[in-house]
Amino acid sequence: MKYISWNVNGLRACVTKGFEDIFKELDADAFCLQETKLQEGQIDLDLPGYHQYWNYAEKKGYSGTAIFTKKEPLSVSYGMGIEEHDHEGRLITLEFEDHYLIACYTPNSQTELKRLDYRMKWEDDFLAYLKKLDEKKPVILCGDLNVAHKEIDLKNPKTNRKNAGFTDEERNCMTRLLENGFTDSFRHFYPDQEQIYSWWSYRFKAREKNSGWRIDYFIVSDRFVSNLKNAKIHTDIFGSDHCPVELTF
Repeated sequence: MKYISWNVNGLRACVTKGFEDIFKELDADAFCLQETKLQEGQIDLDLPGYHQYWNYAEKKGYSGTAIFTKKEPLSVSYGMGIEEHDHEGRLITLEFEDHYLIACYTPNSQTELKRLDYRMKWEDDFLAYLKKLDEKKPVILCGDLNVAHKEIDLKNPKTNRKNAGFTDEERNCMTRLLENGFTDSFRHFYPDQEQIYSWWSYRFKAREKNSGWRIDYFIVSDRFVSNLKNAKIHTDIFGSDHCPVELTF
C-alpha cells in the first residue's frame, strides 16, 4: 500500500502546474491534500477508480483538506467534533478495517505568533482525538503539521527559534505526540538524514538554495511500525511550495 500527502497550496493553481499527471504517476492507494483553498463546485477532478472526500473551510479560498482513496472506507468523519476547531476544513478521518487514515492541516501560529494560543488548544484537543482513535485501531496521520520538530528539520534553526513552526511550544507538542505512542515514519527510516525538506518559501529563491523546512509528515501508531516499508519525501516534484510525502506499508 502506498499513501501520499501533499499541501498543494491552492488546488486550482496546482492543477495548472501538472497536478493530474503527478497524481497518476504516483498512483497512490490514498492521496491526501491540504490547503485546497476552494469551495464545493469550484473544481471538477476526474479521478477514475477513486472515492473523493472533501472538507471545505467556511472562509472562501482558505485552508481545506481532501482524501482520494481507491478503497472505500468503512466510515468518514470531518473535523474532530469540537465546534471551535471545525470551521476551517482542517481534518478528515477515514476508517478502514485495520487502521484509521487522517489527513490534517494544522493551524499555523502566524506572524508575531498571534495564533499560538489557539494552536496550543488545537494541539491538546487533537492529541486527545488521536489517542481515542488509537485505542480502537492503529492510526496513520499525515499532512502539513506546521512544525519542524528538531534542528535537523530546517535549514536555519538558530534564526527561526521564535518563529511560527519552530517555537519551543510547537516543538514540545510534537515531542509529546511522539511520546504518546506515535512514530515519525521518516525519522524511523532516516534518523540522521539532513537537508531533506518538504516546504520552501516562495521568497529568496529558497527552493533553489534548498533552504527549507520538513513540516509534512506521516505519523503512525507505534504498533503499526512493523508494517512500514519506507517513507519518502519527493523533493523533485514541483507544483506547490510544498512537495509530496509518501508512506509505503
